[in-house]
Amino acid sequence: GRTIMAAGLKERFDNFLKEKNVVTDVLGKIEAKTGVNRTYIALVAIAIIAIYLVIGYGASLLCNLIGFVYPAYVSIKAIESATKEDDTKWLTYWVVNGVFCVAEFFADIFLSWFPFYYMGKCAFLVWCMAPTPSNGSVQIYTRVIRPIFLKNEAKIDRFAKDITDKASEAADKFKNEGKGTLLHF
Repeated sequence: GRTIMAAGLKERFDNFLKEKNVVTDVLGKIEAKTGVNRTYIALVAIAIIAIYLVIGYGASLLCNLIGFVYPAYVSIKAIESATKEDDTKWLTYWVVNGVFCVAEFFADIFLSWFPFYYMGKCAFLVWCMAPTPSNGSVQIYTRVIRPIFLKNEAKIDRFAKDITDKASEAADKFKNEGKGTLLHF
């Protein structure tokens, strides 16, 4: 059982390293210059990042960059592509990422004291953006976020409309008061 799962994971990792993207382009250049297999280069890079996320200064920043830079890059590419599937994939990632960021805001004061927190957070974000059909963001969205949203959609819509109406009223009031003030000068 575990051997088959490990072999499947290794195969997916090797396939990912053969795909054409920014990461594999860099790995390919390093592989060509050094003669070292890109799998080993990738594993060493992952190990260095993992160690840094445990003991390094600025682990929070590094983790947030990992969760933002690549997804932002491929999201822009998805927006510019003609297909809708990649748009949905990355919108799903950003919805899950947003929910995670809000939850983390409240839990961070406790969680950031755990030595492996940033490594775990980074692993979570990588799982959410993994190039597989049922990556973390798809699973979390379909199993947690979507059911909660569908159950509460009408309430959320009413709340959003109330907020929008109040913001619009406040903007109109501010604009009208501004006009009145300008007339007195």
